[in-house]
Amino acid sequence: MRRYEVMWLDQDAQIQELARMGPAAPLFHDAFTAFARGSLVPTEEGPVAVEDLLPGMMIRTSDGLQPLMWKGGISVRPGSDADRVLPSRLYRITADRFGLGRPMPDLVLGPGARIVDRSPGLRAAFGTPTALVPIASHSDGTSVIEMTPIAPVQMFHLGFRGHRLFTVNGVEVESCHPGQIETVRHNPELLSLFLSLFPHVRSSSDFGRLALPRLTPDEFEELQAA
Repeated sequence: MRRYEVMWLDQDAQIQELARMGPAAPLFHDAFTAFARGSLVPTEEGPVAVEDLLPGMMIRTSDGLQPLMWKGGISVRPGSDADRVLPSRLYRITADRFGLGRPMPDLVLGPGARIVDRSPGLRAAFGTPTALVPIASHSDGTSVIEMTPIAPVQMFHLGFRGHRLFTVNGVEVESCHPGQIETVRHNPELLSLFLSLFPHVRSSSDFGRLALPRLTPDEFEELQAA
């Protein structure tokens, strides 16, 4: 089990908080492990570290300024029971890996992060010029380095009204969206527990449509090999 911590903006525009235990399962884990403490997010007032963001703050997204509705966080603790069930891997992206200032400075992402990809072959292979790719698929041991933390690390994810794209340290990423959550539809109790961690939505449909298609690791590998 892991402790999941949540802050959200309620219907009265007040900030609320909760903490709840939940399973160390990929659906839960990925919804909370996108950005490491210290990641810089562009706001109306300038860059702010992800740990200092509060619901209601205006974030610069590809759709303009949008209010942050939800922030989820967990502490990844190496050697814990949860980490033995689902080991945590982090990914350090070195400065300028994806172009000048992308990122700047180095950026640490978690397994729940996806980045916007514009590989030349995307349209021919998948019918889209842009797609979202798990950061793990970019791991090359040189400029995107997989790491196993040796000390506790705070990880976060961010949610808006609908699925949004924004930058972290200059790298374009996505907001939290569970996808089709098919893995728990057969388990109403688990689905209810998962949705209870997102009090700003009433049902899974409230997450809205994906802003971009998502590629699986196998699809991205196929694209790179083409």
